[in-house]
Amino acid sequence: MQLIAQARNQRGYPIMSSPRKLSYSLAINEALHQIMTKDPSVFLIGQGVKSPWYVGNTARGLLERFGEKRIIDTPVSENAMTGAAVGAAIVGMKPIVVHPRMDFMMYAMDPIINEAANWFYMNGGNCPVPVVFWGIINRWGEQAAQHSQAIHAIFAHVPGLKVVMPATAYDAKGLMISAIQDHNPVVFIDDRLLYGHVGPVPEEMYQVEIGKGCIRREGKDATVVACSLMVHEAIKAADELAFQGVDVEVIDLRTIKPLDRDLILTSVRKTGRLIVADVGWQSFGVSAEIVALTATLAFVALKAPVMRVALPDCPAPASKVLEDAYYPDAKDIVNAIKKII
Repeated sequence: MQLIAQARNQRGYPIMSSPRKLSYSLAINEALHQIMTKDPSVFLIGQGVKSPWYVGNTARGLLERFGEKRIIDTPVSENAMTGAAVGAAIVGMKPIVVHPRMDFMMYAMDPIINEAANWFYMNGGNCPVPVVFWGIINRWGEQAAQHSQAIHAIFAHVPGLKVVMPATAYDAKGLMISAIQDHNPVVFIDDRLLYGHVGPVPEEMYQVEIGKGCIRREGKDATVVACSLMVHEAIKAADELAFQGVDVEVIDLRTIKPLDRDLILTSVRKTGRLIVADVGWQSFGVSAEIVALTATLAFVALKAPVMRVALPDCPAPASKVLEDAYYPDAKDIVNAIKKII
């Protein structure tokens, strides 16, 4: 298996002689099939791992192929299943614990933050904890405040945790494999709205390096730094503005922690303008961290105030009409860019 660093097109996608395409969800599914075939210490545990209603196509065929000892469908007890996964990781297994609605990962904060994140440090670097905490964001669909939250910034705040948020099918497969093979805890976060996204995905096993973002669209007038679903909205916004003579660079973070600081700073120093598009709340979140980074290390390069496009500081609504106003999209990114061009 290789850590792929290959030629990419103007969207940042890999250039392959005859592109093979998969949906985002099936790319994750292929990653799980391949890594579980290769490594018998890997297992999947969580609620609804047998049900497409919970995890879409991501677990398709796993139970039939690997059996109930490695595909473990648990009762509704987030703390218990997560604690079991952490314990298994400490003794040498490589569990993936899936939370079909990441809102309820908050019931498992003790094993994630107090145990897994600290264990390697507390044991002098002698006891790795190779566990993947897989959280799925659910937005839209009138799912309301308790089923629609993106809480990635909470995990990014904690030393000892890495946080990845792939936006493409290619990265979903590569980052899932990298997360499983990491020696310490990785929080893998996807968005259910991305499951139908189709893109080029090599059939062989490969890794996408944790901690490295990429440029999805090159530009010279403004930089948009985005993650997860907002990467696609940023590209739509950049394409629209291109017709108006504004050349926008789009960065896909891919990893929230560790942050690819050099990629962000290099782009901002080139364009002089920064817009951060995040899937979470605006206050005290990922966008704030990127703004602080830029203000500290690239302030003199800025030609205009930094703009942020993120969720307002209120819970997600249950009304479709209110959802339309609540969730930011390409139009909001376009408007933010126009304010500083």
